[in-house]
Amino acid sequence: MRNENPWIEICPGIQRQTVASGKTMYQMQVRLAAGSKMPEHRHPQEQIVHVLEGRMRLIVEGIPHELAAGDSFYLASGVAHGVETVEETRVLDTFSPPRDEYLAIDEVNRQRA
Repeated sequence: MRNENPWIEICPGIQRQTVASGKTMYQMQVRLAAGSKMPEHRHPQEQIVHVLEGRMRLIVEGIPHELAAGDSFYLASGVAHGVETVEETRVLDTFSPPRDEYLAIDEVNRQRA
């Protein structure tokens, strides 16, 4: 199945694309340019970060975790986290429950296309 969902910029140098979603799960791939940063944030969803390519620093409640291709990290609901990208990186993120706000943005962008 071909993924026709749009790439959406989350912040400078970081883009996401919805891969799949269901009643209780949401999955997206993320492209992070070398040196890009995702500010600290939190959300009600649980999240599993899986690094497909590259290297990044996942900062969880102020503690940095170096992640490289093949590494995964679980984030509980409401945990503060951010990212510093060491080199160009590609990530697969899985959330539960789904990121409804991202799905709504996808729908608006599909209607514009």
